[in-house]
Amino acid sequence: MDRKFLDTGKIVSTHGVHGEVKVLPWADSPEFLLQFDTFYMDGKPVQVQSSRVHKTCVLVKLRGVDTVEQASLLRGKVLQISRQDPHLSPDVVFIADLIGLPVLADGRQIGRITEVLTMPSSDVYVVKGAHTYMIPAVKAFVPEIDPSRGCIEVNLIEGMRTDAD
Repeated sequence: MDRKFLDTGKIVSTHGVHGEVKVLPWADSPEFLLQFDTFYMDGKPVQVQSSRVHKTCVLVKLRGVDTVEQASLLRGKVLQISRQDPHLSPDVVFIADLIGLPVLADGRQIGRITEVLTMPSSDVYVVKGAHTYMIPAVKAFVPEIDPSRGCIEVNLIEGMRTDAD
């Protein structure tokens, strides 16, 4: 939880001729990005003039970006948010805070989260240790997530171990 900024999306293209950029959000929904007046790019703040959801992306007009040529120079840039800015419920955890956390099953460590796959029904935690596990991020299998304590408790069932003999 040391990181001051969190990656929140990537500028994938321009939109129109007035400097709007299309952002592919790295969040649960594109609407999440609409709450921010400031993003950070390359460690520097950039002010949001306007933003709106367009299909699965967000169209953003950044202050000082007024032409399609200026906007096209931003293609591929990652937008970040300050960790303090989002308004989240207490049970929401950033994926960045999960990566690397130890995972415990029946009181013993089975590995660490190396990746979080975003699937339609739920996220899936990829846990690697002596074996590799794919664990759906639902209460039945993940009863406790506590990054501040430094671990995640899981309940394993047959089929979660992907490298079974």
